[in-house]
Amino acid sequence: MLTTEETEIIKGTLGRVPNPTETHVFDAMWSEHCSYKSSKHWLKKLYTEGKHVISGPGENAGVVDIGDGDKIVFKMESHNHPSFIEPYQGAATGVGGIMRDIFTMGARPIANLNSLHFGSTNDKRVIDGVVKGISDYGNCVGIPTVSSKCYFSDCYTQNPLVNAMSVGYTNKEIFTSVPDRKGVVVYVGAKTGRDGIGGAIMASEEFEEGEDKRPTVQVGDPFYEKLLLEASLELFETGAVIAAQDMGAAGLTSSITEIAIKGNYGIEIDLSGVPLREEGMEPWEILLSESQERMLFILDPHAMINERVMKIFKKWDLDCFVIGKLTDNNNFKVTVKDKTVCDIPLKALEAPVLERRLYPKKGDINFTPFVPSIIPDFNMDWVWEQYDSQVMGNTIHGPQKDPAIVRIPNSKKGIAITTMSDASLCDYNPTKGIASIIENCYNKLKDVGAEPLGITNCLNFGNPENENVMYDFAKTVLSMAETCRKLEFPVVSGNVSFYNETSSKGIMPTPVIGGVGLML
Repeated sequence: MLTTEETEIIKGTLGRVPNPTETHVFDAMWSEHCSYKSSKHWLKKLYTEGKHVISGPGENAGVVDIGDGDKIVFKMESHNHPSFIEPYQGAATGVGGIMRDIFTMGARPIANLNSLHFGSTNDKRVIDGVVKGISDYGNCVGIPTVSSKCYFSDCYTQNPLVNAMSVGYTNKEIFTSVPDRKGVVVYVGAKTGRDGIGGAIMASEEFEEGEDKRPTVQVGDPFYEKLLLEASLELFETGAVIAAQDMGAAGLTSSITEIAIKGNYGIEIDLSGVPLREEGMEPWEILLSESQERMLFILDPHAMINERVMKIFKKWDLDCFVIGKLTDNNNFKVTVKDKTVCDIPLKALEAPVLERRLYPKKGDINFTPFVPSIIPDFNMDWVWEQYDSQVMGNTIHGPQKDPAIVRIPNSKKGIAITTMSDASLCDYNPTKGIASIIENCYNKLKDVGAEPLGITNCLNFGNPENENVMYDFAKTVLSMAETCRKLEFPVVSGNVSFYNETSSKGIMPTPVIGGVGLML
C-alpha cells in the first residue's frame, strides 16, 4: 500500500488528488514488486556486459550470442508468495510467466529449470502442489524440465521459494519492449477476469498468519499458453510487430506503461475493447487483473487489415483486439468508451528510488566457523519423475545430472545449464556466499567443456525496511558484481523478491543463480 509520504508526493506531482482508478494504478506501479525502488540503486552496480551479450537486464529476458546468428534467451523469476497461498496455481503460473518472457523476445523456449526451497520434507501441501503445478504446466506446453533442485530449512516453512528459469533459442530477429515508432496497441490472448488482482502489491508486503490471500493468486491454462506461444512466434514473422510485452505483475497497467515509457511515447487505451470473462468489472480491476496467458503487442497501424496477421489469430483461435494507440503527449490516458477514468503523466508512475542507508549489521557477531546445513533425506527421484525432460528430443542430460545439457535445434551446438543456491553460507557471510555460488556455477559449466556465457538470478530476501536485510542484500549485489567481473561472467537478466516474511519471520538471504554455457 502507498505510504502517507508517497501519497503526498503523488498529489504534488499531479497538482490534485488522484481519482480511485489512478490511486490503484499508483499503488501497483509504486509497489516494490513493480518499481524495484529498494533494489534499483544497487542493481545498477552489477557487471552486465560481455562479448556474448546482446541484451542485458531491463528487458523481458537476457540474450547472448552463440555464433552463426544463433541466440540463447534466458531468465529466472520468482513466484514465491503465490506458491505459499495456493501452491499448485502459484507454481504453475510462475512457469507460464517465465516462458512468456522468453517467447515475447521472439525465441522458442527449449528448456525449463527450477530451484525450490521448502520448510520441511513433511510439508506435503506445499511440496506436492508446487511440483505438480510446475510439471503439469511445463508438460502440457511441451517444454522439457531439465533441472530441478530442492532445499530445506525451517525459515521457508511459511515462505517457500519457487524460482523458475526458462531458456529459449532463436536464429531470427530479437524483439524488445521498446517501440521505435508509433503504432496501435493490440491485446492478444485469454479474456480478463478478477484472478490475480492485487498480486503485485501482495508480493510487496509481509504476510500475517491467518490472512486469506487466495483471490490475489493467478489461475493458469497451459493449453492456452501453447496457442499464444505459437501465434506470437508466427506474428513476429509478419514484420508487423513494433514492440511486445507479456502481461505479468500489475497486468495491463504495467505492460502498457512500460512500453510507452521505454519508447518515450504517451499511450491511450479504451477499456471497453478489453475482452472480459466476468461482468461488472471496475476500470481499476481491468487495469490490474493478472489473468494469465495474455500478451500486448504494438503493431503497425495497418496490421489489423493485413490478411496474414488476422489469419494467425483465427488459426490459433485467439482473442485479438485493438484497444489503443501510442501518442506524442507522454501521458497514460484510459477511457471507458468516452469517459476518462485515468489521465496521468507517465513519468509520475516511476516510483522514487530509495537509497536506503547501509548500516552495519546489528546483532551478535558470529566468530564460529561455518558449518554447512544438514541435507535432509529426500527422494529427488520422485520429483524428477513428474517432469517430462525428454519432450522436443533435444535433452542430452536431464535432471539426474548437473549441469543439464540440451542440444540446439538444427545445429551441432549444445548448451549446459544449471541453477545454484547456498542460503546457509549466504546467511553466514553474504559476500563469500554469493561469490562461492557464482564460482561453483562457472566451474561446473567448465567441467563439462562449456564456455560460460552469462547468468540470470533470483535474489530472495526478507523485508527491505529491515536494516539487516538491506545490509545482506547490498553486500550480496556488490560481491556478485565483483565476482562476475573477475570471471567475465555477466548478469544478463534477473529478479528481486523482497518481503519473504510471515509475521516478521523472514528467510535467510537466498540468492539463486542460473548459469548458461556453450558447448561446441
